[in-house]
Amino acid sequence: MEHSWVNSAETTPRASGHRPAPVEPSEEGSDLHLELAGSGSVRARLMNALREAIRSGRLAPDTRLPPYRTLAVDLGIARNTVADAYAELVEEGWLTARQGSGTKVARRATPLQPDQARGPTRRTHRRVTHDLMPSSPDAAAFPRTAWTASARRALAAAPNEAFGVADPRGRPELRHALVEYLARARGVRTDAERIVVCSGFAHGLRLLCQVLHGSVAVESYGLDFHRSILEGAGLETVPLSVDAHGARVEELATTRAGAVLLTPAHQFPTGGPLHAQRRIAVIDWARATGGLLLEDDYDGEFRYDREPVGAVQGLDPDRVVYFGSTSKSLSPALRLGWMALPGWMVDRVIEAKGPREMWSGVVDQLTLADFLASGAYDRHLRRMRRIYRRRRDQLTATLAERAPHIEVTGIAAGLHAVLELPEGTEQAALRAARRQGLSLDGLSLYRHPRSATAPRDGLVIGYGTPPEHAFARALDALCLALPGPTRDDEAPATARGRK
Repeated sequence: MEHSWVNSAETTPRASGHRPAPVEPSEEGSDLHLELAGSGSVRARLMNALREAIRSGRLAPDTRLPPYRTLAVDLGIARNTVADAYAELVEEGWLTARQGSGTKVARRATPLQPDQARGPTRRTHRRVTHDLMPSSPDAAAFPRTAWTASARRALAAAPNEAFGVADPRGRPELRHALVEYLARARGVRTDAERIVVCSGFAHGLRLLCQVLHGSVAVESYGLDFHRSILEGAGLETVPLSVDAHGARVEELATTRAGAVLLTPAHQFPTGGPLHAQRRIAVIDWARATGGLLLEDDYDGEFRYDREPVGAVQGLDPDRVVYFGSTSKSLSPALRLGWMALPGWMVDRVIEAKGPREMWSGVVDQLTLADFLASGAYDRHLRRMRRIYRRRRDQLTATLAERAPHIEVTGIAAGLHAVLELPEGTEQAALRAARRQGLSLDGLSLYRHPRSATAPRDGLVIGYGTPPEHAFARALDALCLALPGPTRDDEAPATARGRK
């Protein structure tokens, strides 16, 4: 009996009873993992394996199977065995086949859903409708066309050795491009030999942890994830108070810290740059004690109502480790970051990283190098500043109209704002936000557990992630979650925003 699903190029006599002669592996078709376990004939075991792969959902409807000759070679069985198994599964309705289109999983072969095997679960999760988590950019705004153009140019120009074992320092094309860009845009003083590419700030911090010892001073409000990296490496974290001018670095004199981690461009999460006098003071401390400043250039690219604030690293490149990444400027999915190191630290960090690059892909490094050198990065940042500033303005205007008793701070730069709440209302506001389908953070999450300063109630609102068409609805939901005014609150005509 003939079956229409067999391509004419694959038609072969169906003589059976012997294994075919060894065949060279075919480059045609895709890989398919099957285990022919159990008893019975080879054909029966093959059919059972295919049915189970379809039933479990591992082979989704419309998945194209490899030609029977290719699968026969891969499994080391006779071609006729695979052809007969395909034919029988077509007749049973598990597969479909057409001349010239190959063999596919039938659409009606609906896979078993995991919950069907276990029965209904008791846990239910409230659906997140609006993502207002801080620190995330607008994924839809990724510059796909420009990035693709840079990738094509970079791949065409890349030397053959670029596709061998990668240098742990990172591709020289990227390191040279970063030197030029960071000097021009952030005031960083370095050279390509002192740049080490990493997969982001967290990766760079983990590498530094293998070089540091003792205790590290941190801002009393900051990412708990970063504190956990330091403490997980056996380093003590010592909180420094934070006010409207950034970290109170004069408190370093009362600690035994050998390093301090700061976000000078835009303190996270409370907002605002480190005051000029405090920048000088922290460098003086590092020089006098042999200490080290770890500078997380958080939100250095995004500023709206003030002149750009350069990196502290430019004041003393031998006492500052400068960190940067593409996680907010482009996308966290790229996993690209960099450190500008003091010269005396380079060999130690490379030793900690290992003899070869295992974290950041070479193709992305080459692409970013072209993206920087071509000016596409600058154009993208200017475009995103306009978008994020418009969203920031929309946030403050909405709050001024509908919640004028809420003070908004930290809005001169970055991708987030802090909504100051009346004392004791933060947790209730978070519960109300969850009921509105909002995903956001409370300010208390970022407070160092050993901070001596009084806790503040607030919400940390990210305005980078929501798509343009949904941002207004997200703000509507946010306003419904906010606590109402107290008797002591005044209701001015505009929101009380602090930069």
